[in-house]
Amino acid sequence: MRILLVHQNFPGQFRHLAPALEARGHQLVALTAEKNQQSTATRTYRYPMHDTPPDPRHSRLGTTYTAMTDRAHRVARAAIQLRDRVGFRPDVIFGHSGWGETLFLREVWPEARHLVYAEFYYAPKGLDVGFDPEFSRDDLGTRFSVVARQAHLALSMVQADAALSPTEWQADSFPPCFRDKITIIHDGVDTEALTANREAVYRLPTGQLIRAGDEVLTYIARNIEPYRGSHIFMRALPEVLAARPEAQVVIIGGDGVSYGSAPPNGSWREVFLAELEGRLDLSRVHFLGRVPYADFIRLMQISRVHAYLTVPFVLSWSMLEAMAMEACVVASRTGPVEEVITDGVNGRLVDFFDIEAWSEMLTNALASPQRYTALRQAARRTIVENYDLSRVCLPRQLRFVEAEA
Repeated sequence: MRILLVHQNFPGQFRHLAPALEARGHQLVALTAEKNQQSTATRTYRYPMHDTPPDPRHSRLGTTYTAMTDRAHRVARAAIQLRDRVGFRPDVIFGHSGWGETLFLREVWPEARHLVYAEFYYAPKGLDVGFDPEFSRDDLGTRFSVVARQAHLALSMVQADAALSPTEWQADSFPPCFRDKITIIHDGVDTEALTANREAVYRLPTGQLIRAGDEVLTYIARNIEPYRGSHIFMRALPEVLAARPEAQVVIIGGDGVSYGSAPPNGSWREVFLAELEGRLDLSRVHFLGRVPYADFIRLMQISRVHAYLTVPFVLSWSMLEAMAMEACVVASRTGPVEEVITDGVNGRLVDFFDIEAWSEMLTNALASPQRYTALRQAARRTIVENYDLSRVCLPRQLRFVEAEA
């Protein structure tokens, strides 16, 4: 078949699917934003984007929809060139619905089957918005804004013949009228590459070597920010460090903002450090920023305890990958996490906001690693049995694309 994959940050969630489709003999073309400089073996075309976002004073509650339809228009114009100048006519179009890219593609190629990656559907109540009142307001103005933000997501689902979502929880964020269109298939975890390694070693920026078996507590997020519970984790650290004088804390994450709002000044990391000034032994807390993927793997193989927190939002790949490497994961008791982790079986769960409980749980897990051997092994089994890339997820993804042609 001729297949078009559309993603502003291609390959994104199609990283494994794209080469697998090509290996099966399908003709693949990708369409992505011009500023995306990632290189792949897939034949790729790029659409232009303006640097200036819509002015909220003019578009008001339609700001997001204006931005998304502008992007959709640019994607559609690029698609017309693909059709008329290159002669490409796809049998299947599969795009991520989050940025509006798929909205007008049915008008360009009405004969194609249209599939969307349905990652998350924003809601004015019950999910991420208003969950943490310290950083997210729960008022009518906020709810109006969130409802308006649903517009391009709903229209993408109306246009789609079928959709794919990585988890049940994320699929259930969509309204019931769309739920029957959605198939649940995770992006997949490469459990052959991601395994425990008792010989793993990593050199910290201080020059200190840490090894598997050392008393190391890890935390990772794309950016250090409230959506991923960075403030809760950091507020729990003073008690952990006091109780465990040999522990080293390794924090991976940038200083930008992936989700939610930016702090009034500086970065969220700086805000939280200022709040805890004088209470953290910073000689034992190591902020690595963003690291190469190989470094992430080594650190997860070294980690004695790995903390993962998230508000009710998209589940991070990193938690599943850490479990595949037999990490002892202590995670927030929030919906997306509870789909994967059963407390005391393959991880431990703590109320998102209970800082005292976080300190206690992290301290106990650091102090008695032998008590969590079975839990670590169960964590890997969970990933191998349910989220393995080559044996579980990728074959189902391929069937989804090919069956919907």
